[in-house]
Amino acid sequence: VQLQACGGGLVQPGGSLRLSCAASGSVFSRNTMSWYRQAPGKEREFLATITPGGTTNYADSVKGRFTISRDNAKNTMYLQMNSLKPDDTAVYLCKAVTYWAVTYWGQGTEVTVSS
Repeated sequence: VQLQACGGGLVQPGGSLRLSCAASGSVFSRNTMSWYRQAPGKEREFLATITPGGTTNYADSVKGRFTISRDNAKNTMYLQMNSLKPDDTAVYLCKAVTYWAVTYWGQGTEVTVSS
């Protein structure tokens, strides 16, 4: 399974970004997909997950600001990020857990929130 995350960049506080994670090499619709982030000097942090059935779960730090979604026809997961704060600055990574409970990570996309 290969995961390709993109959509990061520089955004001002209060702004929005949409990240994408394109998957290949598996039956995407059967994967549980998640977003994590890792800021410099900090541990990797869970952000959100979406099951094959579309059930979502969010970390308290992003609940109400971030929205995870998936398009199974495009083998792609998204993370809509609104009301961004400087503390959201990090490398954002996508993770897939397949039907057979094997975990894969993408390479990450960098988000910088700064004025």
